[in-house]
Amino acid sequence: MNLPNKLTIFRVILIPFFVFFLLTDVLGANGDYLALVIFIVASLTDMLDGKIARKYNLVTNFGKFMDPLADKLLVCSAMICLVDLKLLPAWIVIIIIAREFIISGFRLIAAEHQIVIAASMWGKFKTTFQMAMIILLILNMNADVYVAGVGIIHVLALIATYVALVLTIVSLLDYLYKNKAVLKEQD
Repeated sequence: MNLPNKLTIFRVILIPFFVFFLLTDVLGANGDYLALVIFIVASLTDMLDGKIARKYNLVTNFGKFMDPLADKLLVCSAMICLVDLKLLPAWIVIIIIAREFIISGFRLIAAEHQIVIAASMWGKFKTTFQMAMIILLILNMNADVYVAGVGIIHVLALIATYVALVLTIVSLLDYLYKNKAVLKEQD
């Protein structure tokens, strides 16, 4: 197994530890910070595995399948935890997860016709903002940074949340529009 695939597997292994420390009070507020560090490390492996795979021509079918799945597991697990902690509205998470199911189904249909749908820039922006949103929402749990009575991290988290939501919808529409020929094949 090559290094990018090991990084992907490592990201998946980190998810239960992230969830455990975020949702339990085992370490008090320190558990939130440990969860945050785990999430950041897992997010960085997402960036690293792809760069290494492309740079050294280590792209594999396993990586093509597992890398996006690991990303979805990490981000969706985090968002579901944040809903449980009442830090993120469930309706936003439902829209984001619905988009992931739609795109995954769309990719399955395309794969049946030997069409590979590459990640778009909109999708990459979406993932980046979703990860930033999660980091800011976790930071906001114990944040005491105020300017003129306004919680700066809270405001940044709110902005990142709505930008992530808009990018989720835009990236979905972009995927569907650019690959509408796949759907025409089904008629």
